[in-house]
Amino acid sequence: MPSRYSVLLEKSREIGFGMSSDVYIGTLLKTLVASKPNGNFLELGTGIGLSLAWMIEGMDGNSKIISVDNDSELIQIANAFFHGESRLELVCTDGGEWLESYNGAAFDLIFADAWPGKYSHLDKALELLKTGGFYVIDDMLKQPNWPSGHEEKAKELVRILEKREDITLTKMDWSTGLIIAVKIK
Repeated sequence: MPSRYSVLLEKSREIGFGMSSDVYIGTLLKTLVASKPNGNFLELGTGIGLSLAWMIEGMDGNSKIISVDNDSELIQIANAFFHGESRLELVCTDGGEWLESYNGAAFDLIFADAWPGKYSHLDKALELLKTGGFYVIDDMLKQPNWPSGHEEKAKELVRILEKREDITLTKMDWSTGLIIAVKIK
């Protein structure tokens, strides 16, 4: 368990933030990140920082991570919990705009836990992934908080991913429903 996890979970409950990734996705992210020494990682959808805590826990000292969220209040909370973490860059902006304007190094892992990079700007997100890099999304099994019509969007996203020839993927009926893809070309 990351050292920050319990206090982040408590803060999440305190402010009524109910869109946090669960422990299962956290442990998986930690493991995947640990497989990429000197890694460059991207999280789209910081939220309060629960998944971020797992990813940072798995990173080595030479890795770095950018985490993007459009909610300034959540970024402010995350910044308070991760203050002084030199391997982290927290960015408060629209994820789609960020993806379109980013011109830095490609990523070893992208965790797309927000609309941008998952339901929009998918091509751009996958373009920013290194060959051999992981693309991870969760919440692919029907969730109680999904708005009307979202289930069809999720199914369409799966169809789109399955047709792509630049990735190989595994769909997992585990946790909240995961897809892990690896860029192959």
